[in-house]
Amino acid sequence: MARVTLADVAHAAGVSQATASRAVNGSNRTVRPDLRERVLAAASALGYTPDANAQAMARGRTTSLGLVVHDIADPFFSTIAAGVSQAAEEAGLIVSLTETQGDPRREVEIVSLLDRQRAMAIVLAGTRLGDDADDAALLAALEAYRGRGGQVALVGQRLGDLPVLAVDHRGGAAELAGALVDLGYRRFAIAAGRPRHRTAAARVAAIRSELAARGLPVPDDRVVHTDLTRTGGRAAAAALLALAERPEVIMAVTDLMAVGVLGGIRDAGLRAPEDVAVTGFDDIEIASDVTPALTTVRLPLREIGQRLTALALIPGGADALEPVRGEVVVRESTPAR
Repeated sequence: MARVTLADVAHAAGVSQATASRAVNGSNRTVRPDLRERVLAAASALGYTPDANAQAMARGRTTSLGLVVHDIADPFFSTIAAGVSQAAEEAGLIVSLTETQGDPRREVEIVSLLDRQRAMAIVLAGTRLGDDADDAALLAALEAYRGRGGQVALVGQRLGDLPVLAVDHRGGAAELAGALVDLGYRRFAIAAGRPRHRTAAARVAAIRSELAARGLPVPDDRVVHTDLTRTGGRAAAAALLALAERPEVIMAVTDLMAVGVLGGIRDAGLRAPEDVAVTGFDDIEIASDVTPALTTVRLPLREIGQRLTALALIPGGADALEPVRGEVVVRESTPAR
């Protein structure tokens, strides 16, 4: 199939190629809002990918894209980063990768640094971890950056009116909980992550809500908050297996935690899934390689990175992509009871 050109977009929108270029590439020269909407609608319908170099020239920016993640060693973020890198390369951009280790203040510092370096776009691929003051500081830094011609995209949680690629964490978590009930499980526990981690909190809330609606509420003492790491999962398993009544299944809010939960079950001299079943969330590559293979919610992580990059390259900041939804994958870690 021939590549869609800017001339094709201009023809479809009924405008000059110069007007189409200014609308698509985010030039500081004024384009009437109605014309801009027509051009962007035509570009979306035709599957047109903006030329990163043209955008950079129009906006007085470099051809670098700043990717900000919490921890590149976490397979969740590294897989998203792979998708971002692939899409950025196809668009002619160079990726500058930085990690925050979950520090909201570091996130603001990185945005300011990328702004000074005149990066063309900034992609934030991590959940919000701070309080309202931290959110306000980050929003101010990103809005200032956009005001000087930069482009922004986030995955997950809304922040002001910035472009965001939404992920249906609640829907996936609720569907997973329902699937476990259908498999015969009745005594649930949750390895929950830290309360301030908003993605984890959304998943926990959805699990508890779905189970309560099915007459199986999860008591507070069966929800253990630890780090979203293998070590955190191991610690959560130790606490949950010390309860007077052992849970039938431990639902970890990430696959990485679930791997730690499996280790904690072995530490207690028990077996998974014979003594305790385990689930995760995300479907990172290792989820199908561990023993037993993990039941989880599959998110298209590489695709998320690609779509996030595409969103960052759409000038103007309006949301343009459908939310990402997960798919429950039942494996050996949760046999029917």
